[in-house]
Formats: sequence, structure tokens, C-alpha cells
Amino acid sequence: MIVEHLELIDFRNYVSGSFDLTSGTTAIIGGNGHGKTNLAESLAYLATLSSFRGAPNDALVRAGAEQAVIRATIRHDDGQTTLIEAELVAAGRNRVQVNKQKLVRVRDLLGSLRVTVFSPDDLTLIKGGPGDRRRYLDDTLVALATKYDAVRLEVDRILKQRNSLLKQAGGRLTSEIETTLDVWDQKFAEVADQFGYARATLVARITPMVQEAYEHLAGAETPVELTYEPDWRQIGLAAALEAVRDMDVRRGVSTVGPHRDELNFRINGLSSRTHASQGEQRTLALALRLAAHRLVTERTGTAPVLVLDDVLSELDEERTTALLQHIPLGQVIITTATELPPAAKADRVLRIEAGCVSGDTAS
Repeated sequence: MIVEHLELIDFRNYVSGSFDLTSGTTAIIGGNGHGKTNLAESLAYLATLSSFRGAPNDALVRAGAEQAVIRATIRHDDGQTTLIEAELVAAGRNRVQVNKQKLVRVRDLLGSLRVTVFSPDDLTLIKGGPGDRRRYLDDTLVALATKYDAVRLEVDRILKQRNSLLKQAGGRLTSEIETTLDVWDQKFAEVADQFGYARATLVARITPMVQEAYEHLAGAETPVELTYEPDWRQIGLAAALEAVRDMDVRRGVSTVGPHRDELNFRINGLSSRTHASQGEQRTLALALRLAAHRLVTERTGTAPVLVLDDVLSELDEERTTALLQHIPLGQVIITTATELPPAAKADRVLRIEAGCVSGDTAS
């Protein structure tokens, strides 16, 4: 799939912007603060209806405007097109249409447009908390099959209900609380065991792809390990919850389950979080994104749009050259504040000046 046309109205710093995009590689060149990342963010927003920068709705609407519009035409591999239109309201409920039909659930949008984003903030995949790594796994699962969005939401729903019950208990395990906990624990175990298996299967499938991507970028054979081994999966969540029930009641919170899982990375046998250099950490973060992109492409039969947001400034010359030489097939959007290096060949160049397109050339 490719995004053929993108239109922005009052989105971030854009009063109005219209972009004709192409298959292959498009370079978006502009100074800091001119709107390169904003454009990348708008593309990714239409895929998931959330900002990869974690921004709330009111931050996406241009200052002084009441609403913003993102509109894109997507052409699929079979030649059919999809029009996605999102109207973001600074204070209120957003409205989204797909082919002029109102979107009822976010899940109904998933798969209409898939976007893989790598940005400088992705260093949090390595240096951030476990939640960042869990999100990486779960977002990849959803990109592979939208059913996992429902599973993720169900895990969150049950966990919220269980925690509410634990707080209600006030540290005392009465017979009434125990009976209700039995019900929620059974539901939690059923959906969590399914989710844990999906995460573990994903890690097993993606690990060799991460290894290959890392070695391409680093230019040397380098052992890379991904480990997902939560203790509760060894005995099943039902047994794990029973073992910690008294502690959960005392603390008023669920201490075991997929919401506490960790995904560990090792480079050359050492923890990437504590022992890797910043260059190695950035390389691993990029390898994780490229591996997920490759897996989704192979499993779904169509490549997501690949957005590399300001990635060239984060890598040294050797890794930048290696990345550009191994860019996957499909639509690729590269944002940069400087001209592309000699190793890069863009099919189209868009120059951005303070939220406006000042040029559209091929190179």
C-alpha cells in the first residue's frame, strides 16, 4: 500500500498543506521546527488514531484553531483506493470517516493503513521502562492481526475491574471479595494466557530478523538476543494469581500478569540497557523497527509505509550508509534537516518551510 495524497488543515503548524506522494522513497527536507515530524506524525495518526509522540488531541490542533483535518488517499496493492479523513477537535470528540462512512470503532480502521515509524524517541525502547517494550510487542501484534487489539483491550478491562475490587477490599480478604476475585481471576487467566503465548511466539519469530537487521546496520556479526520469559507463564496465570492473592489484597493492586512483563535485550551477551553504547542502542532500536516492518510485510503480504523521522541525524556515517543501502521495498518517507547523503536516492524530494511545501522535485 502507498499513500498517494495527504492533506492537512490546521494540523500542528500547518494552516493548509497538500502533498502528492509516491511509491519508493520520498525525502522531506526542512529546518528544525518547519513541520517535517508533524507531517510524519499525521501519516502515522491515520493508521492508529494516536500520536507516536504521545501527544493529546489539543496539541495536534493548530494554536488558535478549533479543529484539524487529516485526509489521505491510500492505494492498495490490488489497485483499490481508500479515503481516510480524521477531524480532530481540540475540546470534544474526534470524527473519522473511511470512504465517507463514519468509523464506529478504532478496530474497524486497523489494517486500512499500516505505518512503521522510527524516530529519535525510539531510544526509549532500549533505555525506557518495560511499558515501552510491551507496547512495541503489542503494537506489532495488532499490525499482524487486528484481533489482538480486542485481546489487548480485554486484558486492560479485566485488569481494571480486578484492581478496583482489590482497592475495594481495603486489605481484607472477605468471603465476598474472595468469591468475586475467583471470577475475575478465571477471566484474567484465560485472556492473559492467550496474550502471553502470542507475545512469546512473536519474540521467537522476530528475533532472527532483529539479528539480521542489526548486523546489516553495524556491518559486523553481532550476537543479539531478545528474551521474553515472565515467571507466570511457567505455571499459568491462574496459579500465579492464586500464589500472590494475599499480597495483592494487601497492596490493593495486581502484581502479576502481562501488564508487568518485561522484554529483555542483549548485545554480545550483555544487557543493552546498561552495557551498550548509545550508538549500539540506537542501532538496536532501529533494528527492532525494521524487523517488525519486515515481519508485518511477510505475514500480511503488503509492506507498511515506512517513515524514518530524522533518523539520519541519529546514526554515524557508516550506519547511515548501511541503512540506506538496505531500505526495504515499498513506500518510504525520510525526514531530514539536511540534504540526503550520496548513498541515498530519493524518487521525490519535498522541501518544507515553516509548514509549507516550497518544492517538489525528483532526484
